[in-house]
Amino acid sequence: MTTDNDRPVNASQDGITRRDLLKTSAATAAAVAVGAITAGAPSRVQAQAAGCSGLGAIEAYPTSPLVLQPFTDPLPIPSASRPVSAAQLATWASQPGGGIGQQDSDGGTHQLYPGQAGTIAAGMPAPRVYDLTLQVNAHAYTTSPVRTLVAFRDPAGRRVAAGTVVPQLPRTTIYGFNGTFYSTLINAEYGQPNLVRFRNDLDANPLNLDRGDYGSPEHGFLTHLHNGHTAAESDGNPHHRPHGYLPGEWFDALYLNHPAGGDDREKMSSLWFHDHFEGHTGANVYKGMAGLYPVYDPGIDDGNEATSQYRLPGVRTDHADGTFDVAYDHYLALHDVAIDDGAVPHQDFHNGCGEARPDQFGKGYFRHFPNHGFVGDVFCVNGKAYPVVTVKRRKYRFRFLGASISRIWEVGFYTSAKGPRSAVSLGYKGDALQGQYRLADAKPALDFAWIGSGGGLFPYARPARTVEIWPAGRPQIVVDFTSYRDGRPTKKGDV
Repeated sequence: MTTDNDRPVNASQDGITRRDLLKTSAATAAAVAVGAITAGAPSRVQAQAAGCSGLGAIEAYPTSPLVLQPFTDPLPIPSASRPVSAAQLATWASQPGGGIGQQDSDGGTHQLYPGQAGTIAAGMPAPRVYDLTLQVNAHAYTTSPVRTLVAFRDPAGRRVAAGTVVPQLPRTTIYGFNGTFYSTLINAEYGQPNLVRFRNDLDANPLNLDRGDYGSPEHGFLTHLHNGHTAAESDGNPHHRPHGYLPGEWFDALYLNHPAGGDDREKMSSLWFHDHFEGHTGANVYKGMAGLYPVYDPGIDDGNEATSQYRLPGVRTDHADGTFDVAYDHYLALHDVAIDDGAVPHQDFHNGCGEARPDQFGKGYFRHFPNHGFVGDVFCVNGKAYPVVTVKRRKYRFRFLGASISRIWEVGFYTSAKGPRSAVSLGYKGDALQGQYRLADAKPALDFAWIGSGGGLFPYARPARTVEIWPAGRPQIVVDFTSYRDGRPTKKGDV
């Protein structure tokens, strides 16, 4: 982290820690500065023999190419999505509403709708309407050159030696909300309903991208607001709708932003929405079907640090359409990815015959591993591998999301005199390469206030040095970048 009297400054690397197969430290995932494709391949692997589908999984992981310039890509900080304008909404052939058949393309109906007499929704304002279309797009986990750590043969049969430097990885094909990857953010408020029209446009592939060999083969989706208090038709329960929504279909998810039972103690402050398609939930989330949904509480925790009751870090900017952004309040989705090394076998219950896929070298790799889950050896935050962020010398609110398929993270803040060194240069091998970098001389730098979990805000802040994050876990912390844990002030250039 780097500091400078409330002015942003440039930063470099942050902490990297040990990690094993299922539990790790996430100091390697992001640096904090204080200072203020390949086209043309078919969607399914045509070379795969029909009899190969349904085989058991070969639980082998690739050794991802080493990212040579970590902590140089900026950390993506999502801005709030904006609702559909009245003029745009008027052009929709199927209007949102509480009438019979208005809930989805199959003629579903909402159980409750704002303004419905005789219900808890009777006094609610009209919902803000958002339009999120699932689209095929390409995503770069890193802009850094990489070095291969295992040898493989390219699609032409030529041997690529371990140690080969590749200037830039090919982009990975993703399925994202409006074509984005882990960066769709809807700022919600208690008392203000939101309606999100989720559309499936995954059959379209205008860039002629190689879709890889994981994700729902039907290109279906089913979005779930994790831990949200929602009706069944908006919940994304795969047993409620196991076939999901297929290309060309849509549904309106209605989020009333009303606590369960009207009990203020049931209010949650950090939610997220993700795919819930039967049999392919993990693969679809890994492929990009995830979004962020913080819920603010007017007057108590509304994003205004100067006036709200809780005084949590945040400077709110309101927009004319009723939405808002909050500075110094960051949602950080932690996830790990595996990058195909061109030599790892492709086979799980869904596809693959155990063949290597050199045509997939450098792209995201995923398998459904039932015995010990799936972990990647490259650590990411908000879709970027080893990003760096510049912060001011002030307090910040961090909302973490455990967006990994299986990995458990332990997050803390560290300093290092020598800086990060690659695990391979330190002599690590095999699973010990996970995380790719280490801080051999790491020292705890900052303590923080742990203020909430997936269940909402705590009654009081808890002092902490690290916090554990499980899949779908959402702890919140407040960290003060003005001074170290021993009281020394931070200064410009500190990492």
